Amino acid sequence: MRISELARRAGVTVHALRHYERLGLLLPARTASGYRDYPESMRREVVFIAMSRRIGFSLQAIGELLPAYRAGRLSIATMDEALQERAAALQRQIDDLQAQQKQVIEHASWLRDQDRKQRARNRPASPWPKTAARKDTK
Repeated sequence: MRISELARRAGVTVHALRHYERLGLLLPARTASGYRDYPESMRREVVFIAMSRRIGFSLQAIGELLPAYRAGRLSIATMDEALQERAAALQRQIDDLQAQQKQVIEHASWLRDQDRKQRARNRPASPWPKTAARKDTK
């Protein structure tokens, strides 16, 4: 099948397929006229790559799993371990982002306090409170 058909059937872009090929993840055959010719079995590989990318696996990590996937030797235990490692990495990112968010909020609060102090120092002295006008009685 041609690249455009594979892209459509696998739910990816032609650009992505070319990128995967440049990285050595896909190795399509070529027709006599130079067109890429993908076997039906490659659709399954592209779906595996695309699904792995969606959950955040790097292309390098996918490339390490792909030979076993192609050969039908990628065990559930291996995938489970890879998924658990990915989940742990995501948790570390979440923790780091939450710590960064806390720092941002604290800094914004500090800046607001500094602004209030600055305004208080730069305000002109408030006039004495006005008293009610006295009525002159003669």
